Amino acid sequence: QVQLVESGGGLVQAGGSLRLSCVASGSISSINVMAWYRQGPGNPRDLVASVTSSGNLNYADSVKGRFTISRDNAKNTVYLQMNSLKPEDTAVYYCNAQIRKLTWGPTFNYWGQGTQVTVSS
Repeated sequence: QVQLVESGGGLVQAGGSLRLSCVASGSISSINVMAWYRQGPGNPRDLVASVTSSGNLNYADSVKGRFTISRDNAKNTVYLQMNSLKPEDTAVYYCNAQIRKLTWGPTFNYWGQGTQVTVSS
């Protein structure tokens, strides 16, 4: 079984910083894309940032210049460094990973349980 476990959420004042971590564990052959999504109250789940196994990065326009995604392939871990946080960044943040369990097998999409980030004004 494959699990994604997030950590690092919490309450922070506007202008502050938080660092989220997500560790993938279980029967894993390789991980393609690792990403962070977020979902605010009454909103759909939207992509925040993603990173491929080769290091290609993608960011939502709303977080460019403030958030940085990175990954440690040896540890099957993805990070999200969030700086200059704004109240509108308040949401549940979800880790996502496209994981291949067998060398030549298919890729499956996995989600973490989510971690709450609250930014006070």
